[in-house]
Amino acid sequence: MNKFDAIVIGAGQAGVPLAKKLAAAGWKTALIEKRAIGGTCINDGCTPTKTMIASARMAYMAGRSDELGIHIPEYRVDFKAIMDRKSTIVKQFREGATKGLEETKNLTVIYGTARFVDPHTLYVDKNDGSFENYTAKKIFINTGCTPFIPDIDGLKEIPYLTSTTLLEIKEVPEHLLIIGAGYIGLEFAQLFRRLGSQVTIVEKSNRLMPKEDDDICTVMSDIFDQDGIRVWTETQVESLSLKLGKVHVKLDGGGKGPASLNCSHVLVASGRTPQTAALGLENTGVVCDEKGFIKVNKRLQTAEQHIYALGDVKGGPAFTHISYNDHLVITENLLNGRHKDISKRMIPYCMFTDPQLGRVGMNESQAKEAGIDYLVASIPMKNVARAIESAETRGLMKAIIDKKSRRILGAAIIGEQGGEIMTVLQMAMMGKITADEIRSGIFAHPLYSESLNNLFMSV
Repeated sequence: MNKFDAIVIGAGQAGVPLAKKLAAAGWKTALIEKRAIGGTCINDGCTPTKTMIASARMAYMAGRSDELGIHIPEYRVDFKAIMDRKSTIVKQFREGATKGLEETKNLTVIYGTARFVDPHTLYVDKNDGSFENYTAKKIFINTGCTPFIPDIDGLKEIPYLTSTTLLEIKEVPEHLLIIGAGYIGLEFAQLFRRLGSQVTIVEKSNRLMPKEDDDICTVMSDIFDQDGIRVWTETQVESLSLKLGKVHVKLDGGGKGPASLNCSHVLVASGRTPQTAALGLENTGVVCDEKGFIKVNKRLQTAEQHIYALGDVKGGPAFTHISYNDHLVITENLLNGRHKDISKRMIPYCMFTDPQLGRVGMNESQAKEAGIDYLVASIPMKNVARAIESAETRGLMKAIIDKKSRRILGAAIIGEQGGEIMTVLQMAMMGKITADEIRSGIFAHPLYSESLNNLFMSV
């Protein structure tokens, strides 16, 4: 029996730093990874997609260069070069993370699939064909999520794509159909539209980004319309089939009636599901919800208090930075004797469309539901000096303010550098800086963030 102080299952954005810190603190630690170091973020999430988005933006800017007085007669999308650059950067990040693990004392990296035999023991089917049992005093689950595949008639009979397999295609799709209008679907929609694809999005709700405020949804919908992306809302895919080398799609448009279209590629972007089914959790006291996400307390402990869950596998906001913060909560508590928990975390996030959507805290709908007496500050990006100068006037700045304390409750920024502007407001929220203080603050001219003065003058 291989005995450890700690076993971490999954080398994602929580698992890697957690394993390194536990080992550095003198814990005999094992890190089990079935695929590749770095998890979704490095291998088929943040790193590859944002690398490709940078190429797509270059194509977009080349296409509108006349607006800025620069005449580019023509440009060519070299998709192989884009994908090679993406793969090189992914490899660089993955190898860097792997090297860091290999250089960590007290840490053993095991490549294979782990399954619980009992609450303290894992059976590992190794990638080299061998297998062994491992036991530990504490076990940490960081297995993440995988694309959810809906039950659609004919889907399994066509060569559909997921957010993972789309990153390995060899040519730009002629016509990409995207099922689902979540952040993953919207980023890929704009990315491939800019690289030359015809793009159609099918979304069952009545608008893009149904969890955002109406005005934010309207602005983003207008941007997608301007970019030539067709969006079918209140619509579901009824069936798919191959006909003469094309995918034939039947749609149920609800009140709009049935419709159909042909496309070359189908991307399933209808959410993600936790990787818990193969973990053997039935051999432990760990409890999952109806969707398979592991239930944890505010210190990330499962029903088996020596077993913890971090990152997407526990449900809640599925962001790399949340996963990373999970490991900080655990290491602060276990190694430094602190009493950190996840109950009052501020959750920022950014959708990397162009312009970006940066979001933090409450939106207006949430403030209204909570019965808060609030104010709304809002200005369009067309009124932002730097946006005008940079020809980046699409978007909106919006903030929610507590009427009595004047503190910022949340913000939504659609605009060039929207995520960076949102982060300025997040820092203000962390420091309890009021809207009035920002309104009268001195910010360097002409930054995008300088218009936070004007934003709060709109109250």
